[in-house]
Amino acid sequence: MSPVRPLAPLALLTLLEAWPEAPATPVPPEEADALVKAAVRHGLAGFVEHALSRAGTALPEEAHALLRREARAGAARGMGVRALLVRGVEALAAVDVVPVLLKGYGLARRLYPEPLQRATTDVDLLVARAQVPCAVHALEGLGLTVRASGGDRDDTHHLELTGPAGLVELHYRALAGYGQALEGDALVARAEDAELDGLRVRYLRAEDEAVYLALHASNHLLQRLAWLFDLKLLARAKPHLDWDGVVACARETGLPHLAWYAWDAAHRLLGAPVPERVLQALAPPVWQRALAARLFSGPRLLDAALARNKPAWVAAKLALAPRVRPMARYALRRLRGRWARGG
Repeated sequence: MSPVRPLAPLALLTLLEAWPEAPATPVPPEEADALVKAAVRHGLAGFVEHALSRAGTALPEEAHALLRREARAGAARGMGVRALLVRGVEALAAVDVVPVLLKGYGLARRLYPEPLQRATTDVDLLVARAQVPCAVHALEGLGLTVRASGGDRDDTHHLELTGPAGLVELHYRALAGYGQALEGDALVARAEDAELDGLRVRYLRAEDEAVYLALHASNHLLQRLAWLFDLKLLARAKPHLDWDGVVACARETGLPHLAWYAWDAAHRLLGAPVPERVLQALAPPVWQRALAARLFSGPRLLDAALARNKPAWVAAKLALAPRVRPMARYALRRLRGRWARGG
């Protein structure tokens, strides 16, 4: 019998739930190392350093030094991603393509005290399907090359372009998961004009973004708390968000249960200000709600347990799927792909 893992200390959850206020109690010294490691694991080292400083909370010297190093390293990586993002937007502008910025630096710039406080490793751009060929050509001019995809066409949602400068994911679908896809053209048509360092960009309409971020988090089984914290910050930044529009948008995707998993966890664990009626409108059957509460408890998410256990990951995806048939077809396609590759 394998040993039982101890419950993860909850200091990071306490900090994120209290924000923008300081936690009611300081970080226990014995939890300082666990807090720093969890902040790094969940892509929030820079933010945690900021939040602790703002609250006047001091960590033991060794834990503080580690948090500072990780925050600086994350910021350095973020600066590289930002530079690639700017070059990518400029290259696309030259072929009259204005991309929708998904997640990453563009989101952090709008929601976080400082954009480099949230870890990001690549550039995610959404364009209309008809714009993909010219967008690829423009990005190849930056020294990027398209990475071959081994996935089934029905399960892919972007092209990966890689090079010395980093990775760009060029989306023509917002995402694909659970055997279903969120097509991109309608989202692009509804996107809103904006600017980034004087460059024209676009962002998803607020209601679409509230759904997309939730679907993305649930597609990855909420294994990074930064994704749930994004939802909390989005809801706080948009006090007049049309929640009825969010419900309608989630239902239009055919994946309202996935939106519920993320928004429920963000509300339950981090205090995201989402109306109860919205959660009720999106909620899956009672048994899936009970399973989600167990799988997505605070200690389990802090520990990112599902991300380390492939069989448990697959079982959770099957059990939480909003529709059984698309998920079953997806699983069969994956198995056939493995057999074809001799895996």
